[in-house]
Amino acid sequence: MVSLEILNNIAYVTLNRPDKQNALNVEMFTLLDKHIKHIKKQRSIRAVVLRGEGEHFCSGLDVKSVMAKPFNIIKLLFKWLPGNANLVQRVVLGWHTLPVPVIALMQGNSFGGGLHIALGADIRIAKSNTQVAIMESRWGLCPDMGSSPLLLGLTQYDHALLLSSQGEPINAEQAYKLGLITEIVAEPEKRCHEIIEQLTSRSPDALAAIKRVNQASFHFNRRRVLAKETWSQIKLLLSKNTRIAMHNATKDDPKPYRLRGKW
Repeated sequence: MVSLEILNNIAYVTLNRPDKQNALNVEMFTLLDKHIKHIKKQRSIRAVVLRGEGEHFCSGLDVKSVMAKPFNIIKLLFKWLPGNANLVQRVVLGWHTLPVPVIALMQGNSFGGGLHIALGADIRIAKSNTQVAIMESRWGLCPDMGSSPLLLGLTQYDHALLLSSQGEPINAEQAYKLGLITEIVAEPEKRCHEIIEQLTSRSPDALAAIKRVNQASFHFNRRRVLAKETWSQIKLLLSKNTRIAMHNATKDDPKPYRLRGKW
């Protein structure tokens, strides 16, 4: 469901569930985490390409699959300490721990968890048919995959708030203007390899240092944000409104987030 192929010192990580628009189940989270750890140990790798098989990058969480077993939620959210990253946070922030450039190739639907994972990449190259959305509010939840501080490093606070609260898709041009997409091109694979060819001609130590310095410039307390994300999500998962929304989501309700309650 998530493959890893290393060719010419470039690691290709592919979400491979095209019949489900590469929607994320628990196994895919586990494999992404495993591949990130494997890549980190391979000192010969010079860049990572993150992509989705088929017409879509990733449509987000496969709610029906995840909710089928209550233990899945524990597996995704469990952490030993509040400030640690859990499984869903590691598949986003893990790309930041790699000392090499990570490029996400986006097309079609890049929703929810799919967008969060792409935000974890250093560069996002998209086709013009790309749509992005932060979807958690539709299910009565809040974003909890560790991308909150990353989002505020890319776009303004008010835009981030609206994207997270409304849960509505925006097109590639809108996403580019907000800073969520780096480039819109007709052939993302070709453009990706142009960038990689240029970057691999530079010192790998210099690229790693540049990545570390730019990440430090965000000036956020990551452990505090991770703890708040997870605690907020747990409280929401225990609420009545969220249970209704999640139940409706598994029934393919077109508007599962229309609930009475406070914003």
